[in-house]
Amino acid sequence: MDDKEFDTRTDAFFERLARAMESCDADFVPMGSGVFEIEFDDADTIVVNRHAPSREIWVAARSGAHHFRWDGNDWRDTRSGEAAGRTLSRLILESAGIVVPFD
Repeated sequence: MDDKEFDTRTDAFFERLARAMESCDADFVPMGSGVFEIEFDDADTIVVNRHAPSREIWVAARSGAHHFRWDGNDWRDTRSGEAAGRTLSRLILESAGIVVPFD
């Protein structure tokens, strides 16, 4: 994957994430340079960012860090193989008890 394709795919992922976050009581805050924070009322935060050198999306949550690499169809956790949307939905549910449908 070249830089342009990486940017296109991560942009599409962040747009999907922003749409999913519209349905819940949390703030999806762009921090610049491809870094986003999901902030909850209890001050818990999940950080999602694009990591261009490795061509991955990185997620940091209270429960730990996750790295996602494009597999040709979806962003997959490099350890578990779980799709990024499913992981984020689970992390948000664990952090705030909020169900976020991430298509």
